[in-house]
Amino acid sequence: MLFQSKKPHFQHLKKKWTAQHRSLQNKLWDAHGQSLNWLAKNMPSRHLAAGALGGLLLLSAPAGFALAQPIATSSENITAGFDKNILLAEQLKKMVPSEMRNLSPQEESDISKTLSENFDLIVKPEIDGLKLNRTYGLIGGEQHLYRYPGDNLYKHADTTSDWAMYGDAGIAPGLGAWGYFTPSEAQFSEKDKMREKYYIAVQTFLAPGFAENVAKYRDFFKFRKMLLLNPQTGQAVVGVIGDSGPAEWTGKHLGGSPEVMQDLGLAGGPRKGAVLYFFIDDPKDIVPLGPIKVKGGN
Repeated sequence: MLFQSKKPHFQHLKKKWTAQHRSLQNKLWDAHGQSLNWLAKNMPSRHLAAGALGGLLLLSAPAGFALAQPIATSSENITAGFDKNILLAEQLKKMVPSEMRNLSPQEESDISKTLSENFDLIVKPEIDGLKLNRTYGLIGGEQHLYRYPGDNLYKHADTTSDWAMYGDAGIAPGLGAWGYFTPSEAQFSEKDKMREKYYIAVQTFLAPGFAENVAKYRDFFKFRKMLLLNPQTGQAVVGVIGDSGPAEWTGKHLGGSPEVMQDLGLAGGPRKGAVLYFFIDDPKDIVPLGPIKVKGGN
């Protein structure tokens, strides 16, 4: 049944607070990133350094955090309570070019290795010799997609909080590149639901070799799992290729569902931004879709 949540306002406020918390951490890292990194690596078990760093971290921590958590006293937990995805973003600043261009093979190799290590996944720029036209580009917001015959925008929201967050994105007038996600509402599963929720549109038609092997590439790209990361904030999400586009003339290189854009921190303002996007080698389909944290992160 639509809108079943008994605490929709709490969920909506929680998402807004989480975004504000991340913004504060980003500002803290912009101002003190070099010092934080140095302290975490070079000052193990020194109470003075840990106390100073702990004080900075508590400025961006949730209410009640100081009472519930002891101040870190070792290099292993000196950044406890700090979003480790932000630490990853700082690490990637040295790897990701400031201008919007294609990454070189060496850059793709270095970045995919870093992402694999941080998320404990197998992240690759290509699989079985197949790849997209780029792995770093400008993403823009997309609408919801029809999931099965008879689907409509209202059915996409399980709660009033969902409707408040994503309802105004609307629904695309046509189907995605692979049609419906499932043949009928009776066959609609949680897996189908998550695929549409976290879908991306990529320029499959620009992939090297696509024109010569349309059927092969079409089958390869369909619901192919990918890791997307906002290099400015470290926010990351696992999604699937659910549509083809956008057109070259738009200036954008890929599109993201309303939920993808929200979890990348790009849902507000112009609803676009730079992202890294790499394949996840997951033949057993065990990596869940949705926002993802650096391993060991909060």
